[in-house]
Amino acid sequence: MPTMPKSLFWERRDTAGAEHALVDAHSGLYARGTVLAVDPIPFTCRYELRTEPGWSTAHVDVTAEGAGWVRSVRLELAAGRWRATTAEQGDLDAVLRAGGHAGAGFPGIEDPDQLYGAFDVDLGGSPLTNTLPIRRLGLLKAETGVSHRISAAWVLIPSLEVVQADQIYTPLGDNKIRYASETFSADLTVDDEGFVLDYPGLAARTKRQ
Repeated sequence: MPTMPKSLFWERRDTAGAEHALVDAHSGLYARGTVLAVDPIPFTCRYELRTEPGWSTAHVDVTAEGAGWVRSVRLELAAGRWRATTAEQGDLDAVLRAGGHAGAGFPGIEDPDQLYGAFDVDLGGSPLTNTLPIRRLGLLKAETGVSHRISAAWVLIPSLEVVQADQIYTPLGDNKIRYASETFSADLTVDDEGFVLDYPGLAARTKRQ
């Protein structure tokens, strides 16, 4: 396993949790990371992500695990089409319902063609994956105030269900990018490489990097 030149750590603001990612951004992005959170139930999520040199997603492997269950999904994008491979042990749905939460759907996506036209993976609760469209679209140097609408493969955590999501990214200048979906908007502060420093309401990078 190769060593990685950069380490990023975020503390969650919406719940008790954190994300630690080891990244190499010399030619596109290669990242290995871990997400920890206590909501809706305590879980650990590990991922490995690789993009093409132009920052469109090539593949991502995600495994989520908690007491009595483990799930995994692998998403691959080739020639504009997505492929999903999944596995599951235990019963996450039963664990969620026992805790008074809504049940979970199956991991993956029933019809990957719904993701046609998507070039980015968005890992739920992970500030790292916001960097993908920011770098792919060159938003740090793009005209301010001009919105860019994208389609993303949104991986819900911890269920690892994958859904198509419409998202809008708007450069605001001064290393700020507005992220918006149908029901949510946040002004992200990023560093000079496009990695999130502050995601209001979700997470913030620690100062020791």
